[in-house]
Amino acid sequence: MRTVSASAASSAASFVEEAKSIVEAAEEKGIVLRILGANAVRIHCARFAYLHDALQREITDIDFIGYGKQNGDVLKLLDSLGYVSDKRMRMFQFMGRYLFENPSNKRHIDVFFDKLEFSHTIDFKGRLELDYPTISLADIFLQKMQIVQINEKDIRDVVVLLREHGIGAQAKETIDGDYIAGLLSKDWGFYYTITTNIGKVRASLPEYKGLAPEDRSDISAKIDRLSEAIEKHEKSLGWKMRAKTGTKQRWYKEVDETGL
Repeated sequence: MRTVSASAASSAASFVEEAKSIVEAAEEKGIVLRILGANAVRIHCARFAYLHDALQREITDIDFIGYGKQNGDVLKLLDSLGYVSDKRMRMFQFMGRYLFENPSNKRHIDVFFDKLEFSHTIDFKGRLELDYPTISLADIFLQKMQIVQINEKDIRDVVVLLREHGIGAQAKETIDGDYIAGLLSKDWGFYYTITTNIGKVRASLPEYKGLAPEDRSDISAKIDRLSEAIEKHEKSLGWKMRAKTGTKQRWYKEVDETGL
């Protein structure tokens, strides 16, 4: 079996452990806080962790999301744990994004509340309790795939996520394809971005030398399964009306992803 280099594994593990320790501290105080992004993928993809190294995927920061009603409690918690407000904090607060830094290792901590608003909006109200210590697998997938100008690191994360997990409906450690299909059936723009990016993930598979033939075959089959679920789901009237205009009208929000 392929293995992860000791230095890469150690670095990734330290990010994950730091993220987990913050969530655990929040849990002790009754604060709902969940891990987003690359750290969430790492936590859920232990069996195929070696692919992160094979795909040269490094972790550079830690992202969380909580509920807006606990905004003050989360900020106080981070302050009590010794994290320092980033000098860019005020610049990003209007986006519902708060920035902190670990003074000992200089790692950046991003905290969002209730929703992520980038190319599209992902609403987390009532969904943070679906998993622990991360957001749900379906939400990890949507978070990674909702950027119109998707970057290489997010494609690599989705590759590993799909290799590790099946496509199903609400089962533990399964990507909820029904939820994703239902959400996209109401919003043509979101649907277009996600399906376009799914195509980019598929197109990237032959390029990644770290993937074995069985990896590519497995991921392709899961992409087919998810794509079928998305296409078969009955679309709303609003979706159908918006689809007529297509890309002649901008279907996403322009955002500044500085620091993500």
